[in-house]
Amino acid sequence: MSDNERMKAAIYARVSTEDQAREGFSIAAQLKRLRSYCIARGWSVASEYVDDGFSGRSAERPEYKRMMHEKDNWDVLVVLKMDRIHRNSRNFTLMMDFLRSWNKEFNSMQENFDTTTAIGRFVMDTIQRIAQLESEQTGERVKVGMTQKALEGKGHLGCPAPYGYKYESGELVINEAEAKVVQMMFRMATDLCSIGQICKHLDSVGVPTRFGGDWQRATVHGILTNRVYLGKLIWDGIDQDAPELKLVQEDIFQEAQELGTVRMKSKRKPKRISAKTLFRSEAHA
Repeated sequence: MSDNERMKAAIYARVSTEDQAREGFSIAAQLKRLRSYCIARGWSVASEYVDDGFSGRSAERPEYKRMMHEKDNWDVLVVLKMDRIHRNSRNFTLMMDFLRSWNKEFNSMQENFDTTTAIGRFVMDTIQRIAQLESEQTGERVKVGMTQKALEGKGHLGCPAPYGYKYESGELVINEAEAKVVQMMFRMATDLCSIGQICKHLDSVGVPTRFGGDWQRATVHGILTNRVYLGKLIWDGIDQDAPELKLVQEDIFQEAQELGTVRMKSKRKPKRISAKTLFRSEAHA
């Protein structure tokens, strides 16, 4: 690139859910500082890419992926801090390999590092590894805290709430509408309906999934094997009794597990039950 050509910058901003409450990490604050920085460096801003509410530990971010796909539109990737682009040293290394193969530059504004010198590349890699260490230590501390909460029997530790439940004032409670669907699933399973038949029936009678779309086998299987419906909260092998959350009796839950195992081993076809027959039996229950 000649001295007369202005370098084109792709500026990237990201916040995770935890970052959103921290001063200086808002999307607006990042973009404002990055734009000013590019002006000061004499770079034109080719594109802006924003991932709002995504963790830096994974590269599976929509705007990050779009930015890499549009690599021909920019010359240098600019971020406020290195942990805005990656919190995983392996992913960062892979990104740097790609940038080098594409003859692209990288600039982290706050650390004042770029990839044009050997010392800059060395220091950048060291800082990235420190950022990953901090992230992993945070994860370890969170797990210790949640394990202690489980040992003290302080309620549900998963997020989001399992199907059939919702949060009220921070506590897991039964969602009556979804609870009826869960109980229907177990009744159908004990009547020898396959998971595929259950999915098809739920879709045919217009039972919505939590996030819309069709029912998937994996979702129904997860529900039919989740012990939370027995009033059991489990975290990392630690059981908590929560009878107020019980939706299914022990014998029905166990029968659903046993019948599922028999079907897989024998591969015999389950009998088909029409929706009309099922609801007729429910009406007389």
